[in-house]
Amino acid sequence: MWIKADYSNLMKKILFFICFLFISACSSIPKNTADGCSIFSERYLWYKHAKKTEQKWGTPIYIQLAIIKMESDFDWLAKPERKKIFKVIPFKRPSSSFGYSQAVKGTWKQYKQETNNPLATRVRFKDSVDFIGWYINKTEKILKISKKDAFRQYIAYHEGWGNYKNYKSNQKVILLAKKVQNQSNKYKNQLDKCSGTLNRKKYIIF
Repeated sequence: MWIKADYSNLMKKILFFICFLFISACSSIPKNTADGCSIFSERYLWYKHAKKTEQKWGTPIYIQLAIIKMESDFDWLAKPERKKIFKVIPFKRPSSSFGYSQAVKGTWKQYKQETNNPLATRVRFKDSVDFIGWYINKTEKILKISKKDAFRQYIAYHEGWGNYKNYKSNQKVILLAKKVQNQSNKYKNQLDKCSGTLNRKKYIIF
């Protein structure tokens, strides 16, 4: 009886460890996150997910990548830095942002409900780009901002639909949005050169 119970527990631990290694391997940060072709060369499955998001929501792949680059730099476990008391003692984090997209819990919950995707998780690239596509699609409807306007779309993404109108007085977010715009232009130029090769690939590389 005890032997069977111990064996069962051991197998569960082994299975969990294997799953953890698999997820970690598939989610590790690409070597060159500033180059779209390099990213998808390492993670071809990511390209398929980003392409599907573009087709589903109309959000360009280069803008998807630029937002993730700014938000988490492709770190699947990224979180905001903790605040510090007296600049030394770690305190709570400023928000619940997490994962590739740095989506907060409330908005992520809304996304799962509206897309009927209850199993979506912020640490999965597939769900993260779909979330970005969904958010940008809603931004276009709510604020009438083109899905190709990386600058204003990022401001709405960062500030939220309700606070977007106040962005002109926020120099910090304007600077961030300019960086996203510049990075999206770089990704676009890069992907224009390798999209043919990516579209011809039939195999999957994690």
